[in-house]
Amino acid sequence: MTEKVTVLGAGTMGHGIAQLYAQAGYDVFLYDIKAEFLTNAVTRISTNLNMLIHEEVIGEKDKESALSHIFTTTNLEEAVKDTSFVTEAASENLDIKFSLFKQLEELIKEDTVIASNTSTFSLRQLSEGIQKKDRLIITHFFNPAQIVPLVEVVKGPDTTQEIINQTVEVLKSIGKKPVVLKKDIPGFIANRLQAALVREAFYLLDEGIASAEDIDSAITDGPGFRWAFIGPLETADFGGLDIWKSVVENLAPVLSKELKIPAFVEEKVQSGNLGTKTGSGLFTYADHEEVQQKIKQRDENFVRLAKIKNT
Repeated sequence: MTEKVTVLGAGTMGHGIAQLYAQAGYDVFLYDIKAEFLTNAVTRISTNLNMLIHEEVIGEKDKESALSHIFTTTNLEEAVKDTSFVTEAASENLDIKFSLFKQLEELIKEDTVIASNTSTFSLRQLSEGIQKKDRLIITHFFNPAQIVPLVEVVKGPDTTQEIINQTVEVLKSIGKKPVVLKKDIPGFIANRLQAALVREAFYLLDEGIASAEDIDSAITDGPGFRWAFIGPLETADFGGLDIWKSVVENLAPVLSKELKIPAFVEEKVQSGNLGTKTGSGLFTYADHEEVQQKIKQRDENFVRLAKIKNT
């Protein structure tokens, strides 16, 4: 097992990924450009761990142990010295990532794995900014990273099998469920499936077919209920491929094929109504406290579902 790992970026994804490593017993060095970002990250990690204590997933000593394995720094050289596995969770900006990669390559060991958490860029795009192409791989975590089991692993033509195996082993050691893509494709697996569903949900809302609440309920109380344990392909097997052949062929011609977001969503974006981050989006939230309460409730429900799935 890798003794020391590094997480670059202490934001939404980075702090959760660092928490996972720390809970698994790794010494994790969490890097960011400002000390205040790191302070906020540790506070969020502590809050996350308190929630796990409340849900009886871990004990107080487990929290203390996890926090003792987290080291924060604004010094990149200190963060990556003697590390064998780097998780890059910087902003989704190629210039920022390329700048980070350039610095990394001058500091890391020859056999250090560089794993990007990107959800936007292909490995081919990321490879343009790095010399050690055979050491680069994508490990796409899902928010909240410390709870959602899935990590998509994307390899490139230069990625060695050794790197793939090492990456999968590390991810499994922190309790993740890695899936390895055979091809590098935009959106990977999960976001392509999500985008198809969200596009149709936007269409149904735009056409006034149902309220936002009812459209969401149609998923959470229907397909989403099943998908927690059987995916869409196994669902098709259970339902019968003959049935699903008819369903797809009958519905495909009338499903949304829009290449752009509906005007009402564009208007909300332009007016700054972005969702929970601004207090209003497709739903309206009374204040910051309500948003935080909803996020807390979401995470608690995710933890309870994880407990069920792990039994």
